[in-house]
Amino acid sequence: MKSNLKIAMFGHKRIPSREGGIEIVVEELCTRMVQIGHQITCYSRAGHHVSGAGYDTKATKDYKGIRLKIVPTIKKKGLAAVSSSFFAALFTALGNYDVVHIHAEGPAFFCWIPKLFQKKVVVTVHGLDWSREKWKSGFGSKFIHQGERNAVKYADEIIVLSTGVQRYFLDTYGRETHFIPNGVNKPVCREANLIKEKFGLTKDGYFLFLGRIVPEKGLRYLVESFKNVKTDKKLVVAGGASDTDGFMKELEKMAEGDERILFTGFVQGVLLEELYSNAYVYILPSDLEGMPLSLLEAMSYGNCCLVSDIEECVAVVEDKAVIFEKSNVNDLKKKSQMLCDHPEIVAEYRNKVVDFICNKYSWNDVTDKTLELYIY
Repeated sequence: MKSNLKIAMFGHKRIPSREGGIEIVVEELCTRMVQIGHQITCYSRAGHHVSGAGYDTKATKDYKGIRLKIVPTIKKKGLAAVSSSFFAALFTALGNYDVVHIHAEGPAFFCWIPKLFQKKVVVTVHGLDWSREKWKSGFGSKFIHQGERNAVKYADEIIVLSTGVQRYFLDTYGRETHFIPNGVNKPVCREANLIKEKFGLTKDGYFLFLGRIVPEKGLRYLVESFKNVKTDKKLVVAGGASDTDGFMKELEKMAEGDERILFTGFVQGVLLEELYSNAYVYILPSDLEGMPLSLLEAMSYGNCCLVSDIEECVAVVEDKAVIFEKSNVNDLKKKSQMLCDHPEIVAEYRNKVVDFICNKYSWNDVTDKTLELYIY
């Protein structure tokens, strides 16, 4: 393999960041590629962090050997991703790069630009974004659908994160894709210090959801079901809204009157690590996922997990987690109550997960398989 590939990436918001799964994937891939001698440039959006200016970091031109460039961005809802992706595509087309790697279907709309300049173009489809609630109609849906079609037409290689999406591309377009799932790192567990001070949380004292506050994560079912679970444990909903402030207010309204339900807002760093380390059960009630990184992370911390029966979750956990019927409030309540009443079952699942998930999903393997596509 050529040891000094010049690689450009765009489609993420910024790195380092935990604003979404894409940002984590880009950082994990790029840091490893740099370590083995490749030159990486990441083109990021301008503007504030989606979870508030308090999480903004000082702009730098380098992060762990990755070159960082900020592209012009129209800072209006619905236009930030489109404008930043256009300029990133233009800059990568004009730059001295061997490979342009684009993340997500929306940014892939512009994959024809670097292709026009004879760059090798790789697109990672992190999920069928047009099926998300906020993009189900109007310009956003049409734009993302066209991004998907442009990826099929112009990309040299397409990476998908689930076998379900792989079947979709084959059935819909007759296009072969490469299934490369996400990875996970084995973490160091932390005691409940900051979370106790900030939120009054203790070891095994709460169920945890962690992710973007968006409808497709199944949060309506989660809040509605937990209100009927008989337990002193809390439900911690950790994450920032992503152009979904109205949905956040809806959830807060649903939770009124139940002091056990806590919304932390966006979390990262030590606070995040403590939340993962001390949860009683991790819950992911999603209707729709690409490849749920938060689930991999929760399992890597040794958590008992309760997940919906969508293919993307079941394929990850296999028989190492409790599964409930998607969107079934009663089944979610029943399974949550069972885990509250039977801590021995929770302990049994905890004993299974760490080695299983860390051996199955390795960022080093993900990086190697991605680099293989760059040189085909």
